[in-house]
Amino acid sequence: MLGNRKLIIDTHCEIYSMIKSKANGIFWDFAKHVNSGQLIPGAVYIIGREQLRLNSSLVRQLVQDNTITVIFSNPHEGSATMKGHLIQYGLLDLVDAGKISVITGGDQEPHWNYFQCDIFLAYVLDYDENIAAIQKYQNLYKLNRPYKFLFLNGRARPHRKYFLERFRLSGLLDQAIWTNLDSRSGATLMAQEDKTVSLIHENLDLVQQSLPVHYLDPKYEVELYSNAVGKSTEYGFVKPTLFNNTWGDIYLKAETYADTYFSLVTETVYLYPYSFRTEKIWKPVAIGHPFIVAANPGYYRDLRNLGFCTFENLIDESFDQIDNDQQRIERTAQIVEDLCRQDLSSFLAASQEVCDHNRQHFAELSGRFGQKFLGQFDQFIKQYAHDQ
Repeated sequence: MLGNRKLIIDTHCEIYSMIKSKANGIFWDFAKHVNSGQLIPGAVYIIGREQLRLNSSLVRQLVQDNTITVIFSNPHEGSATMKGHLIQYGLLDLVDAGKISVITGGDQEPHWNYFQCDIFLAYVLDYDENIAAIQKYQNLYKLNRPYKFLFLNGRARPHRKYFLERFRLSGLLDQAIWTNLDSRSGATLMAQEDKTVSLIHENLDLVQQSLPVHYLDPKYEVELYSNAVGKSTEYGFVKPTLFNNTWGDIYLKAETYADTYFSLVTETVYLYPYSFRTEKIWKPVAIGHPFIVAANPGYYRDLRNLGFCTFENLIDESFDQIDNDQQRIERTAQIVEDLCRQDLSSFLAASQEVCDHNRQHFAELSGRFGQKFLGQFDQFIKQYAHDQ
């Protein structure tokens, strides 16, 4: 209860299990909930992505009539993707006006009323397989490794295609363990799925051509999916087939890290000025692998603000401060190339202290995530309900 107001929660939203104890009511079909007369005027409704997508017109009308207060909960998305969904559902103007608030996994526009939670931080250590892989990596740890870096790519995005094409032409991919699970053009995908950022930044030199699908060697794929490697003959996005429509990205495979010196992480968001941290960064952090991240400007700053360390004493990380997307991606690629020309065994040894700190700090934050989330959620929901 929020004073005299009730809290009604969508059972399909990702945070339902964490907040259901606070609910005065629940629903799983918003249209049915409204049409059957169960709607509670004046209540605060937390609505997940699918129910908002299916009922966007109904939600708009109820918000505009001040019948209910709506919070859109979608913490599995953030930053540019979150904005894209709101444009798709025709509700961005209501968020811009403060009529709808959001729960998101990434930072958003400063004028939005939003609650940012690093929900992916809590997931990596939820899998027993990952706990075992972290220990196995420690057992396999060695300073001499057969490949220079780990470079995992699922969905096609322009910045990923840029690195893939650049390193293919230079021959650097031959010295990496890498994937490309989406043969569609990065530029084509941007035009189809993320019109918002393509309009914001037009100066990025996008890679136009489609690159072939490239799987991990089965010995580097997690056992659950290794038998499916290379079996798909479909063109385009093969990750759903490889992972059998499950979240295969979340798993750690010790050997892929033990046989490489560092990870090149291409985060989900690049062409947007707000950070969105996903499992892509937390996996090398959790296992204790050095990393270079291609992401939005300020990503490293935001990572440090969470208490993590980066490798600024070993790598020139000034690219994180470059606002121009083309210049930032070019400088990031140069840093990767420069590092690969160095004595990577010495680099690995020198990076160990940072890796150990990050691994321990990650475990501590992950363990406290649920409790911290509930406290922050309480503050957000009470302020939002009061403000409305």
